[in-house]
Amino acid sequence: MTKNKSIPILLLTAGVLWAGLTQAQESANASGGDATGSGGTVAYSVGQVLYTSNTGSGGTVDQGVQHAYEIFTVGIKKTELNISLTVFPNPTTENLTLQISDYTNEKLSYQLFDMQGKQLSKGQIVAQQTQININGLPSATYFIHVVNQEDKKVQSFKIIKN
Repeated sequence: MTKNKSIPILLLTAGVLWAGLTQAQESANASGGDATGSGGTVAYSVGQVLYTSNTGSGGTVDQGVQHAYEIFTVGIKKTELNISLTVFPNPTTENLTLQISDYTNEKLSYQLFDMQGKQLSKGQIVAQQTQININGLPSATYFIHVVNQEDKKVQSFKIIKN
């Protein structure tokens, strides 16, 4: 009785070819879920290392790209003048409110800078709440410095305009 050796070799070859042609989705994610809205549903994951980009008539989706999300504290900070400064809302779209607790007519002013350090505007602070109009500025990150009469920085705030 002779064994036919071609069948196991044929099966092995077919298995190797099939394994080379198959594709699977594989990733080790830290977290993920589904987000649903009026435009549809999107499955997302956090912690993907690889990414692909899909483009269609409705737009582009970058799968697996890690987008930066910055969290920072904007709150009340005591200064050497015994006042508390707060800027809100942050992020903003039009106006900022600079609020000073315990304001006792110190000669303070604000300076608004862009990320390159260019001064965009400045103004005097004459009350507990000062409105700063940033409606004409593009969406970006800005800095507001509150300074005293000697132009010494009292406090700085990082502002995000949407």
